[in-house]
Amino acid sequence: MKTSRVVFHAKISFLLCLVLTLFLAASGYAQELKIAKYPDRPITFIHPLPAGGGADILTRLLCKEVEKSLGQPIVIVNKPGGSLTIGAAALATSKPDGYTIGFTGASALLIVPFTDKVPYDPIKDFHQIMQWGAPNFGVTVKGDSPFKGFKDIVAYARQNPKKLTYGTTGQIGLHYLIMEQIARKEKVQFTQIPFKGGSEVEAALMGGHIHVAASEFSMAQIEAGNTRLLMLLREEHAAEYPKTPVLKDLGYGDIHAPMIQGIAAPKGIPDEIAKKLEEAFTKAMKEPAFIKGMKDVGYSVLYRSGKESSDYIAKNYEFFGKYLKELGLAK
Repeated sequence: MKTSRVVFHAKISFLLCLVLTLFLAASGYAQELKIAKYPDRPITFIHPLPAGGGADILTRLLCKEVEKSLGQPIVIVNKPGGSLTIGAAALATSKPDGYTIGFTGASALLIVPFTDKVPYDPIKDFHQIMQWGAPNFGVTVKGDSPFKGFKDIVAYARQNPKKLTYGTTGQIGLHYLIMEQIARKEKVQFTQIPFKGGSEVEAALMGGHIHVAASEFSMAQIEAGNTRLLMLLREEHAAEYPKTPVLKDLGYGDIHAPMIQGIAAPKGIPDEIAKKLEEAFTKAMKEPAFIKGMKDVGYSVLYRSGKESSDYIAKNYEFFGKYLKELGLAK
């Protein structure tokens, strides 16, 4: 009798194991089938900037090219505000199935998380897909300014402490943090004048209200002779501006100036889907229509793979955490 019960329980255990194995196998097959069919419905793209701006226009153009490869529409949903953090939070909390992706930028990943409380971890909560471009961040002066090069600005600041005024967008933004790194290195003092947007900075510059603009710049104003571009606030050279020095050309190779315009997904997205997205976006940024759009808007093409983007963001995240603390700006 006792032996019969043992045999019975053994059979039940075997059947349960068999059912569980079949269930797991079926689930795995269903997941593989879902990945193989991806995408089989529209993809939502969360953009943390307002519609109509340069980055938004170029993202839409890029996604149009991606749609040709993936065979599904990509629907742009703008969630502006909070220095890109509202859009970043929405992306981080989305289902990691590949049907919600979004735009990533330096403010939401490297600055605001240290100065304010955000509902996401910039490193742990995102899977970086790739990077496609860099904005026009540079140092410009009025067309008739006596400053012929950036070193002239430094020389003036050294002779006139705190009198050199430069305009930026926002109080604690990337432009300000780059300029303050330069000031520290040169042992001079600049005075920041924050504005709400790049157009306001440019208007103040042309009106003679500030000496220098350290923000996005307009090629139209440069070509018209109203402003002059002295330096790009970035680490890499830009093919679009071959004669304009970047930070390292002027001895600032150790300055951190992360230019990030990329694509990310919520952490946990299947690797196969992430790879498919990376390949589609990488192909799209090489298309003539997108390259022309970048030129028309005046942005620079800057490619990083998903792995390169992740490493780049992690390196800069560590630096800005320490730097903002040194400046007394970290929460």
